[in-house]
Amino acid sequence: MNTTFPSTESSKTRAIVINALFIALTLVATMFINIRLPIMGNGGLIHLGNVPLFIAAMVYGKKTGAIAGAFGMGLFDVISGWAIWSPFTFVIVGAMGFVVGLISEKVPGNRVVVHTLAVATALIIKVVGYYFAEVILYGNWVQPFGSVPGNILQVAVAGIIVVPLVGRFKKRA
Repeated sequence: MNTTFPSTESSKTRAIVINALFIALTLVATMFINIRLPIMGNGGLIHLGNVPLFIAAMVYGKKTGAIAGAFGMGLFDVISGWAIWSPFTFVIVGAMGFVVGLISEKVPGNRVVVHTLAVATALIIKVVGYYFAEVILYGNWVQPFGSVPGNILQVAVAGIIVVPLVGRFKKRA
């Protein structure tokens, strides 16, 4: 009799539940905790969906971070009527979650500094990724600059919320 079977099954079930939970939290935080700003480009939506995304990546790792970001925010785009953005969001925010988790897992040192570095890297991915997504969608190299401040604000606010708290979450996970 294989005694590892139940623990393997329970760890798979646990991973599915955690991934589903963070997809749902990311979707809900993006959909319901947001402010629409009257600025040009598509940077007019500031939301807190990056908060559960960063927690997922920093506490549970790169795979959970990628899944939560890609599916949570990608699903938001589909539900909210911005389906054209969904493939871009799936890749960009999935990459953000993956990289935040990867940095949090692999980089040694002071955890606050490492998590801040992870958030800064996610900021670069978001700004550059959505800039080029808007260039593709709008066919304009100037208009996407209007979205940059909103993207910076989104990630910065999430980082300010998550970095001081994530150590406590990790201890309880």
